[in-house]
Amino acid sequence: MSGAKIGAKICGLSTPETLDAAVGGGASHVGFVFFPPSPRTLTRARAQQLAARVPAHVARVGVFVDPDDALLDASISAGALNILQLHKSSPARAAHIRATTGLPVWAAVAVKQRGDLAAAQTFAGAADRILYDAKTPPGAELPGGMGVRFDWTLLEGFRHPLPWALSGGLDPHNVAEAIRTTGAELVDVSSGVESTPGIKDVTKIRAFLAAVQHR
Repeated sequence: MSGAKIGAKICGLSTPETLDAAVGGGASHVGFVFFPPSPRTLTRARAQQLAARVPAHVARVGVFVDPDDALLDASISAGALNILQLHKSSPARAAHIRATTGLPVWAAVAVKQRGDLAAAQTFAGAADRILYDAKTPPGAELPGGMGVRFDWTLLEGFRHPLPWALSGGLDPHNVAEAIRTTGAELVDVSSGVESTPGIKDVTKIRAFLAAVQHR
């Protein structure tokens, strides 16, 4: 049954066709990855091409892993970014990036057990939103986008210090359950709408967004 409108971010988009499917399907946010080890990373030219297709009502989120200032500046310009999503950045670094760029910052918190949620508190005053993501296996090259999910019941009763979003292992088949279990008002998907790593699937994108809207 549908209720309050839930936001949805399709992350790691890299082609006009999949971007258009996300926008056409009702995504509130689209994610552009700027992290070379990722199969979803974008060149400046491709980021510019995709950003030009995004209507004003859809937010463009740049996804980074502990970026330096030069990468941030180039990516913000190329992707016409509205929001910066930071993985593996300290609260102090997040606060610095937020202050110097003037853009909202989402801080990713990797979760495997209840105690991991304490890291969210450290970003109060340093970020604008927490992104709860699944902790990837030790030694993993990527901090997310690997289809790993965490136990959503870990969020029960937790006092969130900031607005938040749910990520990690979501797909068209489980996202409605995830929303019901956690009360998430914004969900984020990457590998769950791919045919192979780094390659988004138009049909899966549409199915995911339909599941969010008709949960």
